[in-house]
Amino acid sequence: MSLNSKIPAGAMNEKWTDYKGHVKLVNPANKRKLEVIVVGTGLAGASAAAALGELGYKVKAFCFQDSPRRAHSIAAQGGINAAKNYQNDGDSVFRLFYDTVKGGDYRAREANVHRLAEVSNNIIDQCVAQGVPLPENMEVY
Repeated sequence: MSLNSKIPAGAMNEKWTDYKGHVKLVNPANKRKLEVIVVGTGLAGASAAAALGELGYKVKAFCFQDSPRRAHSIAAQGGINAAKNYQNDGDSVFRLFYDTVKGGDYRAREANVHRLAEVSNNIIDQCVAQGVPLPENMEVY
């Protein structure tokens, strides 16, 4: 038995864009009928719960810690990577993708890492807009 990761078919840089164009949408009238359970309240879980709640879904978020603010990513002391492409920086989606795959000893699902690199700017902007408490000394690489 093999694990089906459900990564869309196609070229690496077009997989998720093509998938988004063909996926079935949820009728706005049915959103309140669906209950979404989010496990984890770090940056990804909390952002997902907030975004889904804003879209009209009923959301329940669960965490293992005593408090949602004790999640590892909320208490992170490192940096956050994004392909910001500042002037003379040489950033690109491909370079972030390659560095992330290489840094993970080539064990990551490449299609998912490529999608992460594609949306990295939007993720940082969403965290800032939602008031994620980033320390003043945290660097955005």
